[in-house]
Amino acid sequence: MTKTDPGRFFEDYALGQVIDHAVPRTVGAGERALYHALYPARHALASSDEFARACGLPESPLDDMVAFHVVFGKTVPDVSLNAVANLGYAEGRWRRPVYAGDTLRSSSEVIGLKQNSNGKTGVVWVRTTGTNQNGAAVLDYVRWVMVRKRDPQAPAPDTTVPDLKTALAPEDLVIPEGLDFTGYDFTLAGEPHRWADYEIGEVIDHVDGVTVEEAEHMMATRLWQNTAKVHFDLTARPEGRLIYGGHVISMARALSFNGLANAQMVAGLNGGAHANPCFAGDTIKAWSEVLDKAETPAPGVGALRLRLVATKDGQVGRTRGEDGKYLPGVLLDLDYWALVPM
Repeated sequence: MTKTDPGRFFEDYALGQVIDHAVPRTVGAGERALYHALYPARHALASSDEFARACGLPESPLDDMVAFHVVFGKTVPDVSLNAVANLGYAEGRWRRPVYAGDTLRSSSEVIGLKQNSNGKTGVVWVRTTGTNQNGAAVLDYVRWVMVRKRDPQAPAPDTTVPDLKTALAPEDLVIPEGLDFTGYDFTLAGEPHRWADYEIGEVIDHVDGVTVEEAEHMMATRLWQNTAKVHFDLTARPEGRLIYGGHVISMARALSFNGLANAQMVAGLNGGAHANPCFAGDTIKAWSEVLDKAETPAPGVGALRLRLVATKDGQVGRTRGEDGKYLPGVLLDLDYWALVPM
């Protein structure tokens, strides 16, 4: 009899199963400082209490990706400890800002299962919800993960693939209570570009790059209490420790400041793929494409639907080859909604 937990394998999941994840996490100024130490994050709303108050919020919220990483990290021991790869995201909504002092926890519902043809792995879809100390949702999203089977001979479950939206509609987005960009200070934010300055189809090269260091990505993964073996244990993936996909997301989002400094808040996650593995030594660069624009009911607040692509070869504007597969230099292809001043 053992007291240790090897994590769930594919045959341990059942459709409709709800998993309440350990351990609640109270976030504070430390998370903000470490986030800004790990990534070149400079968006003013998540940097300055005074800027945030001028935009109708009670104080500066933590970066939206902090909420994502903390909520995501709680799920790893139960959802992806034995994962081969995290495959994608959909229907993500940031429900309310996270402030210093909030305590976050996570729960997930299994909404899809499909065994792969090799019989050794299967894909698990979960809808995860992160809540604060008041039980109010701060974030929810769907992700799907390829998970190893414990026993390749175990019978396959009935295949259920959830029907997910290809993109959130503007009316699906939740605008933070009180958010008001009518008095927005473009000088303090760092760029003059507002909602009307962006055109659908426009491609923005964010120019800058950051080389991923082994120690930094492992520090980040520990910060979010992500226990996935492939990020720590070299024997789990002998070709190198796999960089946590969220580390790539945050790096690319931070790099997008150059050209999208006024995309102050992430409001929705339409979809995303970690197209190729990232390893220490890779230099991440990023570019964005404007996919859509929408007005919102909040004063002075517009929404941009953006495609954020992270690469390790610096190519801009192209993600797939003639065979339809992602080019080897593409690390991340993320589709999201951001809130910007009108």
